Amino acid sequence: MQLVETHIAQKLENPIRFQEYGVGIFDTNPTKSGIKKAIKKGLIFIDENLATTSKYISGGEKIELYQSEKSSTFERLKLDLEVLFEDAYLAIIYKPAGILVSGNKFVTIANGLAQNLKKSNQFDAVKPQPIHRLDYPTSGLLLIGKTSNSITTLGKLFKEKKIQKTYFAVTIDKMKNKGSISSSIDNRESLTDYEVLESVKSERFKFLNLVKLSPKTGRKHQLRIHLLSIGNPILGDKEHYLENKILNGKGLYLHAASLDFTHPFTREKLTISKELPKKFTKIFPDF
Repeated sequence: MQLVETHIAQKLENPIRFQEYGVGIFDTNPTKSGIKKAIKKGLIFIDENLATTSKYISGGEKIELYQSEKSSTFERLKLDLEVLFEDAYLAIIYKPAGILVSGNKFVTIANGLAQNLKKSNQFDAVKPQPIHRLDYPTSGLLLIGKTSNSITTLGKLFKEKKIQKTYFAVTIDKMKNKGSISSSIDNRESLTDYEVLESVKSERFKFLNLVKLSPKTGRKHQLRIHLLSIGNPILGDKEHYLENKILNGKGLYLHAASLDFTHPFTREKLTISKELPKKFTKIFPDF
């Protein structure tokens, strides 16, 4: 057998069974079912003894994952993510534009979380999981749950609108300085507040606007649909656009800039933000 990965267990508040603790500690075998299979095949050792599903982990144990000579080579995902906040319960990471949050593709944010975040020391630690979505072409902040309780609780906070999200977009053509858009999406009530921070003249698009957006509901493609509905689609949007007003090659100019909420476990007030991408500041250098 060949040693693939070694993990030193963190100190835990309460010992937990290895098959629970082992979820997410190995890049090459992150899932609970994968850990159970590796244990059955005799490929995991804890302090140089064969691992069992009933073994309890309390902290400090050396956990080794081996690969049998008959095993096929496992393709590792190498995805470096910027972590803006992290503790034992949750994390906030920066999602670059052009990456799926989750799904059946190999390269997704969800598949890259375990290698970028620390294993939680809580008894209900699980493989880190995104709490909400960002569209494939959108950049910005993504909230991650690291325990079963935090995933449930953070999801509830989103539904109760206790997590405030702020976006910035570059929009096309002249628009009012501020306002609210309340057109329904898929026959569901939807609301977005907006404020124009700066406008510049454009030969092709007449005007380009840097707009601050505060969605009050969370419908799919809400900001993109709402801005198109008032005649000011987002620059670079190839799904919600005006004829002859498509910009190719630069991506979507939509950025999830900040998350503001009270930490549900520590009660700390969190306001985490990420500066505008360079493609925004090339148009609006003062920001």
